[in-house]
Amino acid sequence: MYADIIIDITHEKLDKVFQYIIPEHLKDSLEIGMEVVVPFGRADKETHGYVVGFSEEAGYAPEKMKSVLRAAEGKMAIEARLVKLAAWMREAYGGTMIQALKTVLPIKRRENEQQKRRIRLLLSEEEGKERLDYYLEKSQKARARLLAALLDDGELDYALVTKKLHITAAVIRALEEQGVLTVESERVYRNPRIHKEDKVEVLCYTKEQEAAIRMFTEDYEKKRYRTYLVHGVTGSGKTAVYMEMIQKAVDAGRQAIVLIPEIALTYQTVMRFYRRFGERVSIMNSRMSAGERYDQMQRAAAGELDVMIGPRSALFTPFPSLGLIVIDEEHENTYKSEQVPRYHARETAIHRAELEQASVVLGSATPSLESYYRCRRGDYKLIALTKRAAGQSLPAVYTADMRKELARGNRSIFSDVLREKLRERLEKGQQSMLFLNRRGYAGFIACRSCGYVVKCPHCDVSLSVHNNGKLICHYCGHEEQEVRVCPSCGSKHIGGFKAGTQQIEELVKKEFPEARVLRMDMDTTRQKDGHEKILSAFAHEEADILVGTQMIVKGHDFPGVTLVGILAADMSLYSGDYRAGERTFQLLVQAAGRAGRGREEGEVVIQTYNPEHYSIETAKRQDYEAFYREEIGFRELMGYPPAENLLAVLMTGKDENHLETAAEYLKAYAVRVGGEMLEVIGPATPYVGKVSDVYRKILYLKCPKYGMLIKAKNYMERYIQANSGFQTLRIQFDFNPMNIF
Repeated sequence: MYADIIIDITHEKLDKVFQYIIPEHLKDSLEIGMEVVVPFGRADKETHGYVVGFSEEAGYAPEKMKSVLRAAEGKMAIEARLVKLAAWMREAYGGTMIQALKTVLPIKRRENEQQKRRIRLLLSEEEGKERLDYYLEKSQKARARLLAALLDDGELDYALVTKKLHITAAVIRALEEQGVLTVESERVYRNPRIHKEDKVEVLCYTKEQEAAIRMFTEDYEKKRYRTYLVHGVTGSGKTAVYMEMIQKAVDAGRQAIVLIPEIALTYQTVMRFYRRFGERVSIMNSRMSAGERYDQMQRAAAGELDVMIGPRSALFTPFPSLGLIVIDEEHENTYKSEQVPRYHARETAIHRAELEQASVVLGSATPSLESYYRCRRGDYKLIALTKRAAGQSLPAVYTADMRKELARGNRSIFSDVLREKLRERLEKGQQSMLFLNRRGYAGFIACRSCGYVVKCPHCDVSLSVHNNGKLICHYCGHEEQEVRVCPSCGSKHIGGFKAGTQQIEELVKKEFPEARVLRMDMDTTRQKDGHEKILSAFAHEEADILVGTQMIVKGHDFPGVTLVGILAADMSLYSGDYRAGERTFQLLVQAAGRAGRGREEGEVVIQTYNPEHYSIETAKRQDYEAFYREEIGFRELMGYPPAENLLAVLMTGKDENHLETAAEYLKAYAVRVGGEMLEVIGPATPYVGKVSDVYRKILYLKCPKYGMLIKAKNYMERYIQANSGFQTLRIQFDFNPMNIF
């Protein structure tokens, strides 16, 4: 047996694996992730490395190979646990071990460490004055200037000396050699700016919150590490519950990771944690410099932090004793990686927690079907928060049937009821939010007169519009011509939705010229701190109406908002994706939850062409249970996750004919290895069939057993590697994809 070992896991180029012989006495004790001592280099210097795989075949002549010396002594290092996690990710999600390691190991490139240097005088006052007289006598002005300053202060900042006193490094070095002074250095971390606030949060917990905290505490004290799902309505105080759970882990001498979708990682959110845990909290986000990220990981590894808050990548923070992982808004699709390995933060967090003997807390007002399904199955423990923390009632929700609006001659984007309620808010000096549901924007064809949507006859998803005038299903490849007249009612008002946030902003200003309007979308938040500036302005009531896409409905708390208008609720309902109903329900409930969080009661207007659809009907009632029953029934009927598991195989190549042939070969092989256990669909053309002259094809494999899909993936990887025809293609595996390609 041979062991594949990586020597330097902190290096940027993690692409060199060395093979070593496993001696007899270690054959039964080595495992992936284990730290070992091996001879390395020409001098056979004893070096530490990590086992990343095993093989029965030698990569080169066995007589030239060296043997593993021994397993490293002591507790399994955090790096070893992360290597073990990477090996699991490689197996569970595909790709190479190197790709998994690059994902998991956060310290990829050693950034220049920042040092703070100080100059300290070593001479007594009497000796110093004698030496000063000598320098003045010899007309050594720079040395005299530095010594005089040190006699005054005893210690000086190095940068101050060089910049303000105009002393060169050569002068400092000369005095150091003469024993006059010493230069001392200390490591300085580049920390993200977190503004201090004196505001103290006084918390009074509801009975439901107290019960949730008590349940977690009892389990944690008995070392029963579990996965919990906190299903709390919007405004139920989930964050306060998380903080008590984190406090329990910190009190036990352990650390916590809090994952938040990047879009919701706001100043408002971070400040709540900072007020509670002080300087031992840090954040990670995509706008931080490489040096700042490197320093935060170093602080975490050194045990100088208790809590790390950040998006998906913060999951791999190298804490020495991780005790809790919290995933807020766990239903968000941003927790699924779009790079190989295409891991999901939820499953990866649960596996990391198993390796670390830690707990996982998932939280959402609209849990993913996967999480709720596992609660029902008994895999997760459910914690329900059914009431708002401050005792406010949930907002009243109205639906506006846009088909009827059109029949009455209202061709505006605003229904009569929404227009009236906006005017009421402006008269009362209250705030409103207008949420444009642009997910699936213009991707499907819908009739404005009757609400009819053109669907695939085979897959129960909408057909997508392509530039060539074709309507295509991205599951099975079914095609038909684009329609100009509604097949259901004969209306000519059929097509895609064309409005964007900028047009909505202009229409609002035209309709309500007295209103102060803010817009929040990708364009207005491009600059650094763009999110914070807009949200802060709205929070300080510098605007009456906030117009935006989904980024305005992600966990923000604005007590002054009493009205939320949801424009084009149907946009995500027919996005050509089997998760469309779930996404629509989640977006509508999350958007509705922004209203009425202060003293005044809130109202919500949902504008739709299909008010009878179960996603919209249950969102109006904010009834998750009813939605879940309907949706899981469809998933079971169609064999979609979580009822069954789905593996997407995305293939790309520059030669279209070669790609089609390869896709058919891979499909035939998948059918052969899967037998009756696997259902193989495709190959189909994704929504975007060609990018930068690179063609794309996709296969779908369905199976109730996840392990069977992993087995099929492993077989296909070996088949691809063994056949030269696949070498010019790029092939990626995606388990239970969040988005349909």
